Amino acid sequence: MRSVLIWSYLFLAVVGAVLPWQANLEFMQTGTGSGFDLSGFIRDANLTAASRSLSRDLIIGATAFTIWISIEGRRLQVKRWWVSLLLCITVSFACGGPFFLHLRERRLVELEKGNQPIDPMPE
Repeated sequence: MRSVLIWSYLFLAVVGAVLPWQANLEFMQTGTGSGFDLSGFIRDANLTAASRSLSRDLIIGATAFTIWISIEGRRLQVKRWWVSLLLCITVSFACGGPFFLHLRERRLVELEKGNQPIDPMPE
């Protein structure tokens, strides 16, 4: 079961990279033709009540998850946990979030095999 979970997170990271970037490429092709128009993207993300809801939901959820990644990555001594933050910024949150979960599950398996205790959350 754990192996399925680990690979599922990695699969979601790949899908989370591909699908948002398909939309980003479409946005760039329909735009001014000068690459990624950040102000236009933000404008479009706030165009309707539905898009504002999704944008705000993503910002709040991604911010909370980013804080957790930073704390949990260090607490469990997850190797290369910071790569997930880099992926969140450069690729998409839908890629970086599941990628961190993949790394974390692999680390938990490592700790369980070595019968190492998991440090409690720092105060």
